[in-house]
Amino acid sequence: MIDSMFDLSGRTALVTGASSGIGAHFAQVLASYGANVIVAARRMEPLSQLVQTIQASGGSAAAVAVDVTDSSNVKDMFDFAEEQFGVVDIVSNNAGVADAKLATGISVESWDVVINTNLKGAWLVAREAGTRMIEHTIPGSIVNTASILGLRVAISQASYATSKAGVIQLTKSLALEWSRYNIRVNALCPGYFITDINREYLTSEKGKAYIGRTPSRRTGELVELTAPFLLLASEAGSFINGVALPVDGAHSIGNM
Repeated sequence: MIDSMFDLSGRTALVTGASSGIGAHFAQVLASYGANVIVAARRMEPLSQLVQTIQASGGSAAAVAVDVTDSSNVKDMFDFAEEQFGVVDIVSNNAGVADAKLATGISVESWDVVINTNLKGAWLVAREAGTRMIEHTIPGSIVNTASILGLRVAISQASYATSKAGVIQLTKSLALEWSRYNIRVNALCPGYFITDINREYLTSEKGKAYIGRTPSRRTGELVELTAPFLLLASEAGSFINGVALPVDGAHSIGNM
């Protein structure tokens, strides 16, 4: 009974920011549980490699290049998904960038890139997904990747933390509006997992010392995001809507 609640057979899933890290992991998780997966990001080469990996494991996937800050590009991505597998009813809204600087050192251009990618991009993707689900009377689930830095703040993360706090409020707003259509919108708030966006810092002596002061004294493993993500993406979480779920080894309630 429980296993069947996580079954995604016949579903069409879209993962943005799928070229590496958390996004690539979520794409493989969705495929392994039966979903047809569209993987999207700016770079096609790693996406093509990801599709090959998924298909080699018996999954179904296709790749498309996207700039999530461009509304027409986002629409084209959803058109492509529908041509491949049908209307998207699961979204992993995962595209994101960071620029770790003190607030006085952040340029206007950098601020715009972070906010536009992390917040505007999440809104454009969610809006397009929700609009199409409503038009086709299809229930679905949108899982926005936020961060514990959207719940609390840390030094040198003004633009990133602001963008992720916005993602959390966007999540709650959309959940409230779309619940009547049986569309759930939730946010995952990962703590520190080593990915391309933070690898240089977290593997440095300074980064290791910082992680050593967190409650769990380690970074997370991507596999530790699998069950929380599946809960929100699948019917196993059918009455969970509008939450911001930290997966962080108690980091967000400890010393940031």
